[in-house]
Amino acid sequence: MKVLKSPAVLILVGAVAGIVFGLVVGEWAANLKFVGDIFIRLIQMSIVPLVASSVIVATGAMTGAGAGRLAGATFGWMLGFAVVAAFVGWGLAELIQPGSGMRYDGELDPTLTDSAAATAVGWQQTVTGFVSTNVVEAMATGAMVPIIVFALIFGLALNRYTAMNGPTVVLTFFEQIQAIVLLMIRYVLAPIGVFCLLADLAGRVGFGVVTTALTYLGTTLAGVVIISVLYVVVVVAVTRLNPLRLPAKLAEQTVVAVTTTSSAVTFPTVLKNAVEKFGISKRVADFTLCLGMTMGSCGAVLNYTIVVLFLAQASGVSLSPGDIALGMALAVLLNIGTITVPGGFPVVAIFLATSLDLPIEAAGLLIAVDWFTGILRTFLNVNGDTMVALLVAHGADEIDRDVYAGTKPAVEPVVEEAAA
Repeated sequence: MKVLKSPAVLILVGAVAGIVFGLVVGEWAANLKFVGDIFIRLIQMSIVPLVASSVIVATGAMTGAGAGRLAGATFGWMLGFAVVAAFVGWGLAELIQPGSGMRYDGELDPTLTDSAAATAVGWQQTVTGFVSTNVVEAMATGAMVPIIVFALIFGLALNRYTAMNGPTVVLTFFEQIQAIVLLMIRYVLAPIGVFCLLADLAGRVGFGVVTTALTYLGTTLAGVVIISVLYVVVVVAVTRLNPLRLPAKLAEQTVVAVTTTSSAVTFPTVLKNAVEKFGISKRVADFTLCLGMTMGSCGAVLNYTIVVLFLAQASGVSLSPGDIALGMALAVLLNIGTITVPGGFPVVAIFLATSLDLPIEAAGLLIAVDWFTGILRTFLNVNGDTMVALLVAHGADEIDRDVYAGTKPAVEPVVEEAAA
């Protein structure tokens, strides 16, 4: 059966089995913790190459005829909604306290801490620490913020170089690095690792593991609902389009999004609907939606901000305002590519934990339920991109309101090859 071969299903089975096993045997399940630790370390081993290659590919491969106002409007709306998503995630996590039902009192492996974060004192030093004098040293010590900054600059320079000289093997190289590392992650026995991590947690914490997982999912769902409503309110207020037509127009891409949990797989449907159902010009749709697939992921920003607060609450750590701001900033930065990669959540969750010196063991529960949060993230990512495209098209006066109203068909054909 194909469903039993799905990595998400296998991880879910391993998670449920681990929780049941831990509840039954109690503290003895701690003997399995070393297997979970190996699983975590194998993922940590992949963090630097995956994050760096993903950011380079996302920025280096950006294309589109849009420039000037079109590019500015696209980036402005995407960044604005991403910041709002981070604040919504922070507010809900502080209000609901999804991680408070589970306490992890162990110590973080000191070799996994971010040295740049540990040595920063004032905000000037913190900002200066974002840029490393030696990127190889930053990679060796796991100072992830300087690595992301370097990858962003490298990707932008690569994008410019490619625009002037044509496609290069450099971009292909990083695309292949990204794909190979992801394949490697799938080979680290994720179901077994999650089984052992959650068996240990359930043995120590008890039934609180289950209620904590449900609270975490409920917090994420609440954030998705709030931001979805905000999208609709902003779009209607700016464009004056009829909001009652939105559910039917979004239905097809929503079904694809929640069943595949992949923005990339849903992209052809989103691009086609933007032109044929919403009346967005193909020029705006091509540029904005291509960019949105890698940078317009508000669902991920929301989820990752909640993850930061969850891990802190689960370990009883009180984050300073600076730590919270850094966590929110990292969630927005990771919006530039890593989050759109299927199977990348374990890497991101552990990256956030190590960057803020939080215990990584609690991330096992988040990995276990990531298939469900993946549905919520993808729903918001995909439909949010369409909302941004509507706002950008309105600003450029490139919405065919008759097409939106359903009184005439779209006159611009959607080239299927562009969606491949």
